[in-house]
Amino acid sequence: MSQASDYTPPKVWSWNKANGGHFANINRPIAGPTHEKELPVGRHPLQLYSQGTPNGQKVTVMLEELLALGHEGAEYDAWLIRIGEGQQFGSGFVAVNPNSKIPALLDRSGASPVRVFESGAILLYLAEKFGAFLPREGAARAECLSWLFWQMGSAPYLGGGFGHFYAYAPSKMEYPIDRFAMETKRQLDVLDRRLAESEYVAGPEYTIADMAIWPWYGGLVKGWLYGAAEFLDAQSYRNVVRWADAIGERPAVKRGRIVNRTQGDPASQLWERHDASDFDTKTQDKLAPGG
Repeated sequence: MSQASDYTPPKVWSWNKANGGHFANINRPIAGPTHEKELPVGRHPLQLYSQGTPNGQKVTVMLEELLALGHEGAEYDAWLIRIGEGQQFGSGFVAVNPNSKIPALLDRSGASPVRVFESGAILLYLAEKFGAFLPREGAARAECLSWLFWQMGSAPYLGGGFGHFYAYAPSKMEYPIDRFAMETKRQLDVLDRRLAESEYVAGPEYTIADMAIWPWYGGLVKGWLYGAAEFLDAQSYRNVVRWADAIGERPAVKRGRIVNRTQGDPASQLWERHDASDFDTKTQDKLAPGG
């Protein structure tokens, strides 16, 4: 173990300098809007304001799965919120999500718009609204919700913990990387043991628990997150790999994964989605340049 830093925390912390790192330009210790900016509104009942991060993918996958089942009311407009540029701090976005995090959903299908924020809450809201991908009662429902909330509680250790210190911090520090790598591998082991006995995370049926977990832990074992698959020996979690591969082949997942995406191959980035035809590569105005 490398030597500890000689840093001594002050008696009262104050925000008097940038903390460095990948997201230093948008990190701040206060909430609320930084500028006036109204959100665009499309023609569909559901308005999604997001970016194609793992948390954003959860919701676009869910919406595409609902449409694949024939739920016409799940048609949606997906507007890109560039979090690296601080667009989540615009007044319109903060009105939908006072926590200034993507994704945020506005359901305009009723007499008054309903705002829903936090990705797990959006999945649960949509599952209940359309009666899909969530068991209705009993042990099966409890199992699904338990795994949904497992993801919500666990993924911050993967993303904000391991991912930040491994990939985004201004310098490599052994203690936090070691600490969060250990926790990430423990979580992968939890998931691998579960998937050794069950086809999907919550049981024999595909549910919102899978949709919540797949972009994070499926993405990790597939090598899409932080360039860390080899470091974490992710391929050794064979049941997670099997599950990740199976879900990744679903057509709705393939569509949902590229909506509001701003990284990777330009041909796999659909910055905005307003209609199913937008997935056609001929719809150039919605695709990333070069796509």
